[in-house]
Amino acid sequence: MSLNYIKNFYEGCLRPPTVIGQFHTLFFGSVRMFFLGVLGFAVYGNEALHFSCDPDRREVNLFCYNQFRPVTPQVFWALQLVTVLVPGAAFHLYAAYKNIEQEKILERRSFTVFYIISVLLRILLEVAAFWLQSRLFGFLVHPLYFCDYRPLDSRLNFTKCMVPEHFEKTIFLSAMYIFTIITMILCVAEILEILCRRLGYLTHQ
Repeated sequence: MSLNYIKNFYEGCLRPPTVIGQFHTLFFGSVRMFFLGVLGFAVYGNEALHFSCDPDRREVNLFCYNQFRPVTPQVFWALQLVTVLVPGAAFHLYAAYKNIEQEKILERRSFTVFYIISVLLRILLEVAAFWLQSRLFGFLVHPLYFCDYRPLDSRLNFTKCMVPEHFEKTIFLSAMYIFTIITMILCVAEILEILCRRLGYLTHQ
């Protein structure tokens, strides 16, 4: 693998061929990752330690916490960020292999089609992540969680658990939904920019 190949791939990922794509990279890479990496750890980092149930015993707390959080939000959002990056990274790998300059991508019909497909895949992945997030975490974090305690003790049905910092988690959850919507809007706007620029190229020919 040549250094030129790696350089083209690196530049393609950092500097997509559209203005909105470059803004999306900045928004996605800087704001969203910073928000998740720094604030996400601050909000969710010690959640399992402060999650307490009645009776407040370690095995009860662990059992109910696993029921409350089958997937931890940080892991889910990290996987979302990685999967959404895959279509664009795959396209830029292809462009680097073909030694195509970023400025020339939208001038070639075949490369434009492939790039639009990668953007559409990003939109589909964001929609899927939005739906999964709503199924896993809902839209509100309630202060109390009623845990099905029967697998641990057949004499009891449910037990109450206190969810720590539920208001902060609701705000953070809402912010992650908003970030997903913003990135979907940016992807749609990027496709419109591509179509307008392609129309401009065809007009000048």
